[in-house]
Amino acid sequence: MSERDTLEYPFRQPTRRERPQLPENRMNRKLIRPSLTELKDQNPSKLRKKPAPPEQTNAENFYYVKQMQAKTPMVIVLQDGEQIKGIIEWYDKTCIKVHRQNGPNLLLYKPCIKYLYKENDEGDVAS
Repeated sequence: MSERDTLEYPFRQPTRRERPQLPENRMNRKLIRPSLTELKDQNPSKLRKKPAPPEQTNAENFYYVKQMQAKTPMVIVLQDGEQIKGIIEWYDKTCIKVHRQNGPNLLLYKPCIKYLYKENDEGDVAS
């Protein structure tokens, strides 16, 4: 064999139960990867799933409280297009109580409400 042949084929042919021998000038590269149990022991907080966002952000409740405290005149548009003007007096999970000047107070079921806005913003709403 020539010198060229030994450079191209530096490995000795392995026998059945023998691993191939690497030449001295080459490194034995081994993939180093920690086991899953080591990872869990090191940092269990990183492996936890991100918690689901809360179902309720309380933004709706905050809005109602703000309008109730300021006694802001509101326009409530129902699903059928009817508009009710009044001040939000009280609310809970399913209903809103609206105080009206020229009519009886109403208890509105929230799913029947299409949207609501401040009466002063009436000119800003697109028809």
